[in-house]
Amino acid sequence: QVQLVESGGGLVQPGGSLRLSCAASGFTFSSYWMNWVRQAPGKGLEWVSAINTGGGSTYYADSVKGRFTISRDNAKNTLYLQISSLKPEDTALYYCARVLTGCIDYWGQGTQVTVSS
Repeated sequence: QVQLVESGGGLVQPGGSLRLSCAASGFTFSSYWMNWVRQAPGKGLEWVSAINTGGGSTYYADSVKGRFTISRDNAKNTLYLQISSLKPEDTALYYCARVLTGCIDYWGQGTQVTVSS
């Protein structure tokens, strides 16, 4: 069965960095676009970033452009999100998600990122 397991979240000071990982299993990872989506406390879901199957094309929300970098290692079936210059408003539960025909069909359980001094 499809599984997406995020890790790497934590408590970080403003201006700090983290690398989130998403280990994928149960499907041919290299055949699917992948996304990162986040949900801040008390708010709705916010799309953060997307990457194509080979990793050569990446896309970002304006709110994170220039600070976040999405990447993937198809040999390791792993998706990454390098997050830098963190702001308190980046505090959220970060999900990785699989994309099928333009829609998200599977989600991970999420990893919490908290930005606070």
